[in-house]
Amino acid sequence: MIRYPFLEEGATIGVTAPSSGVQEELHDWLKLSCSRMKMKGFNVICGETVWTQVKAKSAQAQLRATELNDMIRDDNIDLIIPPWGGELLIEILEYIDFENLKCKWILGYSDISVLLLAITLKTGIATAHGTNLLDLRGEYTDETTAMWQTVLSTNSGESILQHSSLNYQKEWNAAPSPSVFHLTEQTCWKVITNTNVKIQGRLLGGCIDVIRHLIGTPFGDLQYFQHHYINNEPILWYLENCELNTADLRRSLVQLKLAGWFDHCTGLMFGRSDANRPIDNYTVEDVYKELSEELQIPIIFDIDCGHVPPQMTFINGAYAEVEVEDGKGTVKQYFKP
Repeated sequence: MIRYPFLEEGATIGVTAPSSGVQEELHDWLKLSCSRMKMKGFNVICGETVWTQVKAKSAQAQLRATELNDMIRDDNIDLIIPPWGGELLIEILEYIDFENLKCKWILGYSDISVLLLAITLKTGIATAHGTNLLDLRGEYTDETTAMWQTVLSTNSGESILQHSSLNYQKEWNAAPSPSVFHLTEQTCWKVITNTNVKIQGRLLGGCIDVIRHLIGTPFGDLQYFQHHYINNEPILWYLENCELNTADLRRSLVQLKLAGWFDHCTGLMFGRSDANRPIDNYTVEDVYKELSEELQIPIIFDIDCGHVPPQMTFINGAYAEVEVEDGKGTVKQYFKP
């Protein structure tokens, strides 16, 4: 069965950097993010790793793992939110104390999704794919992103409904603004198989660039998860592409298929992406169409997930009903044990 943490009011957030830390010139962003959380009634404890960044990582792997393990064990810390993603989280997996993980939320995306997926697959503890801490530094937060707190405050056995965003951000702009995101483009969720679709299953996913590297390791045993934690219920995958061109995306999806990750799968959802560069006129829509035909399942794309904000909060392990009608999407997640 799946175990769900619960976010209490006035909880303490532990901020650690299991992937990338924050370089010195951006420390003010981190301080501002922490102050925003305190204004919302949270307590905040920052680890040492968040303040450093050298050679594509916040610190050496064992140091990052030790700080994360300590925060997970600490009864005074209720929720862990890294500052953001990065490149090399996979280095710390062998040092994580999976046998003694306490049931508390870890929230993030990008490279952090390696940690999130590994925890859920190995332990059955639900994890939260959504905003990072640095993106919460604005004076206000859009409705889609802000749902993270409501979602994490859902009781086990209850459900939570999220709606697709009205608009998304076309490009990043670091200029000072009351809101971190500049949502200017109209959101439209799309479906390969037909105009409207309704699918359901246990949610799993993350950034395909990095979670694909869990295949064949002790941290990516999907069959074990299915047998031991969800009674072989169907999987509903959500995936997002950070940097892969279409050929590399296709190779990665075929690898997941050959590894059995799409066995007993009811559908796939793909986030918007600035990557997806065509190779020899081979477009991302071609990739989605081929995969849909091979697996004989619907594929939804351009959803609110990943590096083109805003994004919903998806709970790895939760049972979800996803519906798309006329470009609008709803995701109802049931915190089903």
